[in-house]
Amino acid sequence: MKRLELAFYEQPTLDLARALLGQYLVRRHPEGDIIAKIVETEAYLGAIDRAAHSFGGRRTKRTEVMFGKPGHVYTYQMHTHTLLNVVSGPVGTPEAVLIRAVEPIQGHEWIASNRPGVKRYDQTNGPGKLTKALGITMDLYGHSFQQDPLYIAEGEAGVVIEAGPRIGIPNTGEARDYPYRFFERDNPYVSKFR
Repeated sequence: MKRLELAFYEQPTLDLARALLGQYLVRRHPEGDIIAKIVETEAYLGAIDRAAHSFGGRRTKRTEVMFGKPGHVYTYQMHTHTLLNVVSGPVGTPEAVLIRAVEPIQGHEWIASNRPGVKRYDQTNGPGKLTKALGITMDLYGHSFQQDPLYIAEGEAGVVIEAGPRIGIPNTGEARDYPYRFFERDNPYVSKFR
């Protein structure tokens, strides 16, 4: 699989959030690789976005990686879940794209062992679910998508994209209604909007 070039991550954040749809998220394991198609993303526009962890230029140990080069991993904990983000925006502009859902392509047996007893479409249809399924942990904070064990490879072209409001950010004023969530139309792995 052809790894995406660094230049891919240098496009504006909203464009990147769309462009990631259809690409393959690859998690390398000694026992076998897990490959999953990205089917849902959410963009966060840093200092100007009330829903972003870096709103107002907030620079903390947690957000530090977002101030660096695009194409790196920003992981954070929410409750008991690790969430995976792609750092975007120019250096010093703390923006990121949350990977919200993926469709398993290869490594179904490893996904099932990481998510025992969970129905197929519920294994990876949410940001905390997909990280459990692929074995993505906080250890990958700051990791470059140009290196193993986690990278993004060229995927499918021609994905039909829809947009809607982001999910799970109720206390962010008008930012909760921004149509910055992008997803593949009619894909059963897209997370459920409640």
